[in-house]
Amino acid sequence: MSVIKQQYGRQDFELIEREPCFDGFFKLERFHFKHKCFDGRWSRRVSREVFVRGDATCVLPYDPEEGTVVLLEQFRVGAVLEHQSPWLIELVAGINDKDELPEQVARREAVEEAGLELQEMIRICEYLVSPGGTTEKVHLYCARVNSQNVGGVYGLPEEDEDIKVHVLALEDAMAMVESGHINNAAAIIALQWLVLNRNRVEQVWR
Repeated sequence: MSVIKQQYGRQDFELIEREPCFDGFFKLERFHFKHKCFDGRWSRRVSREVFVRGDATCVLPYDPEEGTVVLLEQFRVGAVLEHQSPWLIELVAGINDKDELPEQVARREAVEEAGLELQEMIRICEYLVSPGGTTEKVHLYCARVNSQNVGGVYGLPEEDEDIKVHVLALEDAMAMVESGHINNAAAIIALQWLVLNRNRVEQVWR
């Protein structure tokens, strides 16, 4: 396997200043920085607004006995300018609290958002959501569940959550990815990973 040998690392940039811009439900800062260029020189001082957000954890619940996945439907304000419905089909997800492990977040959110008890968990990957403008990183997992009698509406009223739970055959969920009805990165990555690794996952869990 060929691996890209990167020219620069953490020692090759300077974060000069972090300037607060907004501190509300979310936080916005202006980063002032400079970095090495590929020709060896240093860049000029650059300023960029950055959406500062902690890590999050997302988990795809999968029932290997039934061949089904559990997905959630909820309103997302960031999708209101799109032409399709702003009620998105997503994974179980939550923001990591300080000193909380991603696995703990996944188990807590599964109960709060779907009434689900997660069994064995497999780490899929970690990825930066949109590093050109936000610090957010997602920890992505697949978890074994029993999907029988799963469904209903969940969420914490004090957090204005209104979440509908769906159980779908994996093939039907992938058809929604292909049609564009599932259009958020975490769900797409996790479902595609499960399709590629389904046999291995089922062998391990059975």
